[in-house]
Order: sequence, then C-alpha cells, then structure tokens
Amino acid sequence: MNVPLRDVLVLSVALFSLGLCGALLRRNAITIFLSIELMLNAANLAIVGFASRVGGYSGQIVVFFAIVVAAAEAAVGLAIFVAVFRHHETIDVNKTNLLKW
Repeated sequence: MNVPLRDVLVLSVALFSLGLCGALLRRNAITIFLSIELMLNAANLAIVGFASRVGGYSGQIVVFFAIVVAAAEAAVGLAIFVAVFRHHETIDVNKTNLLKW
C-alpha cells in the first residue's frame, strides 16, 4: 500500500501542532515533556515520508537513531522530574524556580 506524501505530511503537521499547543499551554512538566516527544515523533514521521518518496533507507536509519536518542532523553528527563519532585514536592513549572539560590 502506497500512502501519498501529502497525507503523511498533513498527519505530521497535525501531530506537531498538537504537541506545540500542549507544550505551550500546559503547566505540568511531564505533560510538556510528552508534548515535546510528540513533536519529535511528528518530525520523524515527516522524515520517513520524505525518505520513502526518495526511495532509500537513509531516512529510516536517521529516524531509528532519533528514536534511540529520544528513549535516552525520556529516561534522563523522567529522572530529573523525580529529583525535582522530591526537592520541591511539585512538578508545576510555574511554582518551581530552579535557577534561584
């Protein structure tokens, strides 16, 4: 089954805009983090769509490494959220001031 590139890009733009709205409108750090991950997955979808249009595997290899980096980022990010929650007892980004002494 061959999906047109336009449909892939429309879905990618929709996912990216949904992630952008979630990152800008939410206050919970975990929700913001998940919205950023959604934007990264939308970019990966666009890369795979363009790679299938060109006809090579190079785009899929780039996306594979991006997913590996995103998994490592998720592990480190969640560890940071746990540390911030233990110190401040909240993950609300408006109530947490990490740069103050």
